[in-house]
Amino acid sequence: MPTVPIAGRKLFYREAGSGLPVLLFHGFPFTSESYWPQLDAPPRGCRLIAVDHRGFGLSERGPGVSTMEELATDGAALLDALKLPSAVIGGVSMGGYVSLAFAKKFPNRTKALLLLDTQASADDEAGRARREASAKDAEAHGMAPIAEAMMPRLFGPEAPAQAKERIEAMMRANDPQGTAAASRGMGAREDTLDVLRKFPGHVLVLVGEKDVITPVEKAKAMAEACPGATLEVVEGAGHLAHLEKPERVNKALGEFLAKVK
Repeated sequence: MPTVPIAGRKLFYREAGSGLPVLLFHGFPFTSESYWPQLDAPPRGCRLIAVDHRGFGLSERGPGVSTMEELATDGAALLDALKLPSAVIGGVSMGGYVSLAFAKKFPNRTKALLLLDTQASADDEAGRARREASAKDAEAHGMAPIAEAMMPRLFGPEAPAQAKERIEAMMRANDPQGTAAASRGMGAREDTLDVLRKFPGHVLVLVGEKDVITPVEKAKAMAEACPGATLEVVEGAGHLAHLEKPERVNKALGEFLAKVK
């Protein structure tokens, strides 16, 4: 299985296709496997590279809180290891937070942005408290309560049962300590709407019509902040539109990436 050493830790990744590099950051608390419909059918002329964040899947955990900036830095180190000077950067949910942190920290390495079912705003005080409560719950009780709490909010009414089962199993298999570190990192993240206002490249903002975690209004705010952004609303889908309506999302990704040079 492909891994690279990052600061003394093993970082695992999956890849498919060839051509334009597209670095994908996964959501919380999943793994790179959560991009299976995209990895199984990569857009023509694109090389998809999906990484397991530190402490998730097969990637080793780092010390302390997993901030979005540190996860972005891991992504840049992976590009270094693969001898790639730049890439399209994208992610779902937490992966979108990491993508925006990457664009802020490494603007010259960010060819374009894919922001799927995510937001640019920071958590308010209540949101930060919920992140801390989730972290403590994972540390004390493992992944079962996290999975049970999240499953009802992740999917729209038309989601395939197989996708639900696969995602739930993925969540339950993750490391509680790595999950807690990332939950605290999400709570500590900054507002990144200004990153979009200044971003000169192509941006795709895609959101499920039924997303209750990062709803359509959040997606519209991101698209409006970036004059060149493309907004795609996926009818009937919830927070994991790329798994619920993979053909629709893959088509949108392919059309968008064809515009990126």
